[in-house]
Amino acid sequence: MKRRPTARPDGRSSGRLRRTLLAGLVAAAVVLPVSAAASPSVPAPAPAVLGESAALPDRYAANLANLAEAARTAGNAGRNDRAAKLRAMEAGGGARFLAFDGRGKGRAIEVFGDLETADRVAVLVPGSDTTLDTYQRFRAGALALDQRLRAGHPRSAVVAWLGYDTPDTVGPAVLTTGRADGAAAELGAFLPRLARLAAPQAHLSLLCHSYGSVVCARTGTGSEVSDIALFGSPGTGSGSAAQLPTRARVWAGRGAADWISGVPHVRIAGVGFGTDPVDPAFGALPFAAGSGGHSDYLKPGTESLDNLAGIVLGDSPEVSRAHA
Repeated sequence: MKRRPTARPDGRSSGRLRRTLLAGLVAAAVVLPVSAAASPSVPAPAPAVLGESAALPDRYAANLANLAEAARTAGNAGRNDRAAKLRAMEAGGGARFLAFDGRGKGRAIEVFGDLETADRVAVLVPGSDTTLDTYQRFRAGALALDQRLRAGHPRSAVVAWLGYDTPDTVGPAVLTTGRADGAAAELGAFLPRLARLAAPQAHLSLLCHSYGSVVCARTGTGSEVSDIALFGSPGTGSGSAAQLPTRARVWAGRGAADWISGVPHVRIAGVGFGTDPVDPAFGALPFAAGSGGHSDYLKPGTESLDNLAGIVLGDSPEVSRAHA
């Protein structure tokens, strides 16, 4: 009689690890064609130094001047591509930055709308490969969200928070929470300061795309944050919404054509991000994200943009019922 083959004791873990590694290969294969190379060697001045009591107009002016100097420095160094991208960020002198650092991959925190009068503020947190070299695609989403919000509620604002060194989509850092942990500390410290700059008792919402959802899920938030929306998320590194360090409502949505749905939701030896946030077992509130792909959530006219705006504006019941 033939003996039936027995499974190796580590077969399940080995299979999961292989699926996790496959996730990295899937991400690399899909995103590599659209990823732009960073410019870590581009020279730039040190960021402007401002005290906590600095008024918003002074912050905007100082950071815009620093941005203009960074563009001149890059041009003088023969880095004309970076210089052109920085000049585009100036928006003809009308851009408003709470922070700007042109060194390396760069960091920038830009405001859309009147922050001082806003009682609804969306903080947009980007995912991998978002740098000063790819900033315009991040800004385009922030602008679309700002226009959508203010059409329904003029006293709203959007803060595009490129406040961390995002991982490369084709590197090992994108498969772990390490980069997100450092970013979460930065974001957690920023949020109370932002609340003080907005209208009294303003409601802040975190809108977190792709790897940015890992950052948001690891950020401790206070009462100023009412909602956290995870979209295009690979997972958070936590098993459930209840485990996140926040009392805010946690939402999750994914577009029907988003390639990230094919990423295995496992976590082995610190690699991978675990439970899928759109899985009912995670416990997030669902919102409909439409038929778009991984880069389509904030495109004008999309269901995902409408529902993300609804979350920010407090239209939660309608957003929840929109889930299919």
